[in-house]
Amino acid sequence: MKQGEHPLRMVLAGGGTGGHVFPAIAIAEEIMRRSGSNKVLFVGTARGIEHRVIPRAGYDLATVDVEGIKGRRVTDIMRSCAKLPKSMIQSRSILRRFHPDVVIGVGGYASGPVVMAAHMMGIRTAIAEQNALPGMTNRILGKFVDRCFMSFESTAGWCAKDKVRITGNPVRAAFFRPAHDVAKRGQGLTLAVVGGSQGASGINRAVVEALPFLGDLKDTLRIIHQTGAKDYETIARAYAGHHIPAEVQSFIEDVSAVYTVADLVVSRAGATTLAEITASGRASLLIPFPHAAGDHQTINAKVLVDAGAAEMIQESALDGERLAGTVRRLMNDPGKLHAMEDHSRKLGRPLAAFDIVDECYMLAGL
Repeated sequence: MKQGEHPLRMVLAGGGTGGHVFPAIAIAEEIMRRSGSNKVLFVGTARGIEHRVIPRAGYDLATVDVEGIKGRRVTDIMRSCAKLPKSMIQSRSILRRFHPDVVIGVGGYASGPVVMAAHMMGIRTAIAEQNALPGMTNRILGKFVDRCFMSFESTAGWCAKDKVRITGNPVRAAFFRPAHDVAKRGQGLTLAVVGGSQGASGINRAVVEALPFLGDLKDTLRIIHQTGAKDYETIARAYAGHHIPAEVQSFIEDVSAVYTVADLVVSRAGATTLAEITASGRASLLIPFPHAAGDHQTINAKVLVDAGAAEMIQESALDGERLAGTVRRLMNDPGKLHAMEDHSRKLGRPLAAFDIVDECYMLAGL
């Protein structure tokens, strides 16, 4: 049977952060590109970013009542564990109604009960792991699923060898559109500060401290800054107070459009963010989140740094003067930025979603 003769029905389960949700959307885009008859259902929670992002992307979202347990108080862990039977029942009900051919867990605690319920019901299952160090949910699910889609070779040991496919991290198609060339930029440069879908307070603080050292560049430096909701008003006032024009948003819906015009991206080093940066071929200054499990953001960032695509500053060494000095040095060296862009583009994995969907068709026997 050829692809398209029988519609593929897919459940994408998980979320909580953009790092889990946006790769899932990339997979969904590829599924629907194959055939308009295919069906995709997202399953997450009512609290994660998926509750806002998925409907806006044009997909249906079902929710389960589940909470995480990592790093929480004992009473919270007990309450979360008490919800697991209910979340399993909800998951089975959703799967019975939708009748998927394949269920993929994309990370985040919402994926746990859905993928396990699918496994127990005999539905083909997979996980998609974005990071160099898998999260707790995917480490557990990797023992049960039929396929483990990994972004890094170093992650392969967490699943049985015959299950592993090194695909890279799926990125939405918009990130592969042509970006402007730094060599043709004219007199101005664009700095994009994107701490992640929920912002990054450490980066935000450093930017505020850096503003006094960047005042002389206000006529040639365009700044676009995603702050997260918590820091939005503070950051907006800081730019205004230093008379530095900036486009400040709590959340940027179309970050791909920002990358298209950015000459340098200042960012955390979450795997999905890095996949989007390299898909866009952007130069970056990375500040890994210091409390990430197993320091996996530093591991992620080193892949780009070692390839010449990025520079990195650990948050423990970050202050306004150093941030401003690094930005100034890179902005004054277009040849360096151009080389970083070339190295970044070579790390992009444009076929990640394509390869994952191909495997799902095989799993489904379609």
